[in-house]
Amino acid sequence: PHFRVDWQQFAATLSDRTRLVILNTPHNPSATVWQREDFAALWQAIAEREIYVISDEVYEHICFAEQGHASVLAHPQLRERAVAVSSFGKTFHMTGWKVGYCVAPAAISAELRKVHQYLTFAVNTPAQLALADMLRAQPEHYRELSAFYRQRRDLFIDALRDSRLEILPCEGTYFLLADYSAISDLDDVSFCRWLTTEVGVAAIPLSVFCADPFPHKLIRLCFAKQPKTLLAAAERLRRL
Repeated sequence: PHFRVDWQQFAATLSDRTRLVILNTPHNPSATVWQREDFAALWQAIAEREIYVISDEVYEHICFAEQGHASVLAHPQLRERAVAVSSFGKTFHMTGWKVGYCVAPAAISAELRKVHQYLTFAVNTPAQLALADMLRAQPEHYRELSAFYRQRRDLFIDALRDSRLEILPCEGTYFLLADYSAISDLDDVSFCRWLTTEVGVAAIPLSVFCADPFPHKLIRLCFAKQPKTLLAAAERLRRL
């Protein structure tokens, strides 16, 4: 599958009840990215409707696409109706701390803060102080992320080249997809369970991300690991 938006189908799905579009780029789990043309197509589809946009861009600094990361904030019309979501956790290697932020027009931001007040109230103080120190000490850190993860992505893909897995293109995030149909007829959940218990490599079945039945034999692998861990995992996967 190419994991691209069918804009004709998207436009046909909209109705008078549609109020919000949620998108994610770079995309987890498909590792694809939206292009500027996608945002132009989105605007064309919703311009005459009262529809807002939440753009999940938490992997914005982990993008390998030649054209770079395209943000909803770069589209002059969409940005007036959009909330862009970013993540300190993804950018500073501390995902478990769940610290992020939103960028939105003033009126939308005011409404967001009303909801936030009663859902979360505030991020824990130690995490805020640690991030403030990091931002002061290494303000350019985010500029290094794509190269940092590209090196690990390429290392892992090269190490899997002689395996029977078919690796799909990875344009962003620190995940890649692999087709295991040449190895097993098991469904993806069963295959991942077997892979973990018998081979010692953990993967995520792609069907768990889908509302509808997923006919493809795809798993998600994470390369946000030490090089020696990636090489050890690839060695086990090459034996399959």
